[in-house]
Amino acid sequence: MPDVLLPDVKMALRISHTAMDSEIEGLIAAARGDLIRTGLLADMVNAETVDPLIKQAITTYVKANFGLDNEDSDKYQRSYAMLRNDLSLSQDYLPVGDADV
Repeated sequence: MPDVLLPDVKMALRISHTAMDSEIEGLIAAARGDLIRTGLLADMVNAETVDPLIKQAITTYVKANFGLDNEDSDKYQRSYAMLRNDLSLSQDYLPVGDADV
């Protein structure tokens, strides 16, 4: 079953064919794993209806890591890291009692 974010991420990448779906789904899964690894609630990261900031972080991660000749990779990687770090400091995205902010 395709990831719920696949159509939106493909649109952000300007891709309409299905040839790269497997790679894109792998990157979406990696982004979700990275967000959970940094402390975000797995239920929020893996929700059927994804929070807009989490969706943006996942999309940016995919943009940073998609393809072999990606001249904007560094820019998107920095943007993703900043958004991921901001989310990991927000009590709205952390388990109760995990935010010492």
